[in-house]
Amino acid sequence: MATVELRFSALPEHVRTARLVAAAVARRAGVDEAVLDEVRLAVGEACSRAVGLHESHGIEDPVRVVLIEDEKKFSIEVGDGVSGPGGAGGAEAEGAAEADVEGEDEMGLAVISGLVDDVEVTSGEGGGLIRMSWPANPAPVLP
Repeated sequence: MATVELRFSALPEHVRTARLVAAAVARRAGVDEAVLDEVRLAVGEACSRAVGLHESHGIEDPVRVVLIEDEKKFSIEVGDGVSGPGGAGGAEAEGAAEADVEGEDEMGLAVISGLVDDVEVTSGEGGGLIRMSWPANPAPVLP
């Protein structure tokens, strides 16, 4: 199992880099070419969501993206660093500004769910986590 970990400052301009890295690693892992656009879009949405949550909650830690190349599947985990209400698991928002963030959050999760068949959203002490997976068929190793 090969793993690539990417951490970036919670700035919108870094989301594009995360999308490019995810697509390159997905291609190498054997994800079907027809699915690469979905990978790019889903990663972009998850990272944009994480950046927004970092900004709205004043979190200075970097956004964390882990790309996992397994034998039969390729997985991406995007951590938002927001534990409790507002993290990937979602919860109640307080005030109009937080309600707007929660609405955007729900929309982002809906987009991701529409793009990815295998998606899991969790929240814990370390923050929220979105895990997305796609089937992979790695190229055989030539002698």
